[in-house]
Amino acid sequence: MAEAPDNMVLVYIRRIDEKIDRVIEDVREVRITNLEEGQAGIHRRLDRVEARLDRIERRLDLVEPAH
Repeated sequence: MAEAPDNMVLVYIRRIDEKIDRVIEDVREVRITNLEEGQAGIHRRLDRVEARLDRIERRLDLVEPAH
């Protein structure tokens, strides 16, 4: 005797569950990527601020000469 097929509702629920799991993983990856890009942007801005501050200190002769 052949086995009865799964209830079609359960089949669809399992498919939806698998798709939701993939969507959740994709969202996590997107959020991590966005956070990494934001952090890189902050580092670039800090680097520019640091370079400008160094230039200002040199122009105002606030930097001690290297020994």
